Amino acid sequence: MPDASLDTLCINTLRLLAADAVQQAGNGHPGGPMGQAAMAYTLWDRFLKHNPMDPDWHDRDRFVLSAGHASMLLYGLLHLTGYDLPLDEIKRLRQWGSITPGHPERGLTPGVEVTTGPLGQGFAHAVGLAVAEQWLASHYNRPGHTVIDHHTYVVASDGDLMEGVAAEAASLAGHLGLGKLIVLYDDNEISIEGPTDLAFTEDVPARFRAYGWHVVDVEEGMEPDAVHTGLREALAVTDRPSMVVCHTVIGYGSPNKGGTAAAHGAALGADEVTLTKEALGWTYEEPFATPQEALDVYRQAVPRGQAAQREWEERFSAYREAYPELAAELERAWAGELPDGWSAGADALFNPGDKPISTREASGRTLNALVQHVHGLVGGSADLAPSNNTRLSEGGDFSADERTASNLHFGVREHAMAAVANGMALHGGLVPYTGTFLTFSDYMRPPMRLAALMGIRVVYVFTHDSIGLGEDGPTHQPIEHLAGLRAVPNLTVIRPADATETVEAWKAAIERTGGPTLLTFSRQNLPVLDRDELAPADGLQRGGYVLWESAPSPEVIIVGTGSEVQVALDAGKLLAEKGVAARVVSLPSWELFDAQPREYRDSVLPPEVTARVTVEAASSFGWERYAGPGGRIVGIDHFGASAPGGELFKQFGFTAERVAAEAAELLGRVTA
Repeated sequence: MPDASLDTLCINTLRLLAADAVQQAGNGHPGGPMGQAAMAYTLWDRFLKHNPMDPDWHDRDRFVLSAGHASMLLYGLLHLTGYDLPLDEIKRLRQWGSITPGHPERGLTPGVEVTTGPLGQGFAHAVGLAVAEQWLASHYNRPGHTVIDHHTYVVASDGDLMEGVAAEAASLAGHLGLGKLIVLYDDNEISIEGPTDLAFTEDVPARFRAYGWHVVDVEEGMEPDAVHTGLREALAVTDRPSMVVCHTVIGYGSPNKGGTAAAHGAALGADEVTLTKEALGWTYEEPFATPQEALDVYRQAVPRGQAAQREWEERFSAYREAYPELAAELERAWAGELPDGWSAGADALFNPGDKPISTREASGRTLNALVQHVHGLVGGSADLAPSNNTRLSEGGDFSADERTASNLHFGVREHAMAAVANGMALHGGLVPYTGTFLTFSDYMRPPMRLAALMGIRVVYVFTHDSIGLGEDGPTHQPIEHLAGLRAVPNLTVIRPADATETVEAWKAAIERTGGPTLLTFSRQNLPVLDRDELAPADGLQRGGYVLWESAPSPEVIIVGTGSEVQVALDAGKLLAEKGVAARVVSLPSWELFDAQPREYRDSVLPPEVTARVTVEAASSFGWERYAGPGGRIVGIDHFGASAPGGELFKQFGFTAERVAAEAAELLGRVTA
């Protein structure tokens, strides 16, 4: 049996590192780590499969601190178990230049799997981690050769479980029977404003049982042996996810603040830290003390993890010998690399002269061509696949009984869908995508923002991208959405003009590994632009390009995106008929264009040509940067209406005649 007194020393070491770090920082969240320390220590010391010397080992268990405000719990565990997180960084908690920010950030601190802090997000991202493990295991494991076999563990708080995204994700996880997902619920009955019963009195275990989860109630959530028993029971259930409910005390050990909201989000105070150490029987006077006996226990994670990884590497070596092609494919997927010829066939999907086709349909055809070469392209829609054209025709349906399929049915759960897709990307080995209408991107913004912050490859597919969707009316017609999404750092937004640009948009999205890409497509049919007359569609790769011009030295430039590029092109030709030297620019991606060298951007939009008209059936916000101070912006700064899309374009002024007239006014000419 484990030494109870040594366990207590280890747990108190973790608690008081948190108290000291927050006290030195002058702000932060000591209470969560102090209450969660026993259950986290038990998990990390007795169950978690990980190697502090190699945080990216592919078959490690994943640990997600969904309650990201309790960051010192994770930082303490990482430091104590031997990750590259020295004590000096603990002492610099929440300070400029440290790798211990207020909330955990993936890519900054070794061992942090998911950027967390917005409550509920870590929980939902963890569902994606578990989905990815199951998909990859079903595709690559072979009899006698199990190379993917790990669990996803989560520490979640009361606040996490109040958030709707966690409810959506939990419902989906239960439906999918994700048996390798285990959530430790820190049920301390305290939130920022006070007792949780001010706003949260539901029967959480009953709710999760209704979702299809296995629930274990650990009344003594502060006792490692009780937590151990609960985790053992959870691990024995493999056909559904498990929740281990640990009843804890926030700020445990603090005589005056423990068990109260006062311990949640502020330093305890120097006097209270001293009293807490006395109450816990702590005999070390200096702050940040790490008793050698405790450190010796924690650091056993290093040889234990190294041995586990060596054993796995031997298994993988045998697997590589038995299945060399599969092993090579898996290693390439883990590295985020694309196979040779991965875009073969996509370029030949559309030819000039094809009948008009919506870009959503073109997207679906492109997606189905790409998946023939990009094995790990996996995703689905929030119950809108027939409208989004996101279904893989030969992909099958991923379910509790079918893990090899590539079509995910997220249900009407847009918020969780984005978070789950993020988790799949974070796991590695997959290129996940999602689908819904552009107006419902509002439901997805928090995880999309986190994806941009983490710099992960996810493709968010949105259709019905303007008033052109027509009769569904203003509730479904996006107006302000493009402007808001373009404002997110490191999120690349691409709105292609036709089928050929759609192919290029997908290629750009698949190739981008440093952040998420948002593709937005039309509901209405659009002409396939004649590339014999116009510039090649691969200009999309640079974000914007000269599509057509009537003369090499333009007097006026018309800039369009998406379905409005045809309007811009028709307007340019109207102007040319009147003797105006016009240039038409397709600008499908501001982000890609702005990343080009100044010389290229100036060649497309010469600074000396100040007569410019931009046209996009969305908010005019932000277009000043391309229209310039002397230009005109044809946009829509009010909500739409219910009517056929073509009629709305006429009524709201998205016509070639109106755009040409705006340009002519800039030049002091009359077009009629």
